Amino acid sequence: MTDFLHFFLEAYRNTPPLWILLEALAFAFGIISVVYAKKARILVYPTGLVATTITVYLLYKAAYFGYIILNLYYSAMCLYGCYNWARKKNDQVLVKISRINRKETWVGTGFFLITMGVTYAVYKGFGKPLELVNYIDIVSSGIFFTAMWYMANKKLESWVLWVLGDIITVPLYAYRGLGMLSLQYLIFTILAIQGYLAWKKHLDNTVQTK
Repeated sequence: MTDFLHFFLEAYRNTPPLWILLEALAFAFGIISVVYAKKARILVYPTGLVATTITVYLLYKAAYFGYIILNLYYSAMCLYGCYNWARKKNDQVLVKISRINRKETWVGTGFFLITMGVTYAVYKGFGKPLELVNYIDIVSSGIFFTAMWYMANKKLESWVLWVLGDIITVPLYAYRGLGMLSLQYLIFTILAIQGYLAWKKHLDNTVQTK
């Protein structure tokens, strides 16, 4: 347990207090946002917007350009998701929890491939040498882009992608010295599994009552 705490806390030995505070705020709002997502509450988006805005700054400092783009996209998708989840007709919510269809599968695949291409181009544009962790960043960015799009449309499969992306991100952030955010994504992994189970249960119950 002591070694575990040392691993996460050592990176903050020479970190300015303001940066630690910002990472703590991003940590807290990120967790709150995922909890709201699990409950399919629209508050997932305003809380998520706070977390992503702070995280963009932290990732710029860590030189993870793929994740910077990802979090800027998160911010935009928070606005879109908030609008989409709030849409109603005759007092009935229009966007409900559902599974992806064949068309949405292809759209998601397109998001994944295009995101990887754009992220790779950004790394090259900044003239940053590409190492293994950067290629992992590129792949995980594609996963998260697709997950966010599916989440904004309340697709069950978004949780599968969140779990996969979160598992990849835990060691990636730890490697860059972002111990608190690494721990956050470990918690995200657990919450994403719970979110999948909660949404699947809701979907199964909805099908049975029809």
